[in-house]
Amino acid sequence: MRHPGEGVLRRLVDEPAGVADADRRHVADCARCLEELAGVREDAARVGAALSVVGARADVEGVDIDVDAAWQRLSAVPVEQSVRAMAPRRGRSILRRPVVAALAAAVVLAGAGTAAANDWLPIFRTERVGAVSLSTADVMALPDLSAYGDVAVTRDGDVHRVRDAAAAAAETGVDVPELAVLPRGVTGGPEYRVGGKVSIAFTFAADRAERAAAGVGERMPSPPPGLDGSQVRLVAGPGVAAVWSQAAGVPALVVGRAVAPTAVSAGVPFEVVRDYLLSFPGLPANVAAQLRAFSNGSTLPLPVPGDHVTSSTARVHGVPATVLATRDATMAAVVWVDDGVVTAVAGAFDADEVLAIAGEVR
Repeated sequence: MRHPGEGVLRRLVDEPAGVADADRRHVADCARCLEELAGVREDAARVGAALSVVGARADVEGVDIDVDAAWQRLSAVPVEQSVRAMAPRRGRSILRRPVVAALAAAVVLAGAGTAAANDWLPIFRTERVGAVSLSTADVMALPDLSAYGDVAVTRDGDVHRVRDAAAAAAETGVDVPELAVLPRGVTGGPEYRVGGKVSIAFTFAADRAERAAAGVGERMPSPPPGLDGSQVRLVAGPGVAAVWSQAAGVPALVVGRAVAPTAVSAGVPFEVVRDYLLSFPGLPANVAAQLRAFSNGSTLPLPVPGDHVTSSTARVHGVPATVLATRDATMAAVVWVDDGVVTAVAGAFDADEVLAIAGEVR
């Protein structure tokens, strides 16, 4: 039995009129698809809560932006739930989520040398972060990575609260970020949340890739020798986040730090299969072009919703950084990598303010 893909389920949520009657009938009578559809609805609700706009017009149009309300929406789901929403749901890996699949595919694309058969070779070490702009249509079109092989989450991070900075450092081994001076509107001490190591493995299966392509009326090119059965392992974390809340209990400022992602491979050289992976049916050409630009083995692609968020570059503590800002100017974030550790600062500030805060992080 062929089950409709995640793109079809997303259309049932976002654009039901665009779903074929046969797929509608199948989903209505299939317990598995109904469970998947429920998960898609949950994801859509979280994304909508985070990206919906209060005061959709800018200040130049005479409308004040409700920063508190924006943070209220963003933080309506507890951090633990937000992270766990990306964990497996009844056998579905976090890499089934389209945006995360793009990120994982980008890491797979990062070739760095030749691997002898069955030997593990380090192919990726994060040295900087680069934004990959995705439109809503791009997200809808991204292929489901698990249709092309086995995706296994062997460690899921287990995000939880700890009592203080000392406990966070002891549990993670990561230097807990500190701020000597708090920015405007932020008072008191932070709450600390930690997560363990996350480990994900993807094993390519040529027969499944062929079936997946045929299911959408496409044909996969012949895979390079040795690709079938080859595996990539991605590891990230542990990490810690310091969260300062407002009086209403919503986050005013978040500063996070974690061991940056690395990847190893077993099988064929990744420079050989790079173009093959970029030929997956459904991968938008503009997304493939952005991912191809990051295939240097050291730049971690950060998917961002281009309809809502702008990106730019800067330097923080002497290293390259990526700055993200919502188009309605309600929130901004900056991410940088230094010696294998990624740090992020986010809050209800503009880009200049969040960069100034990042400069004070120790």
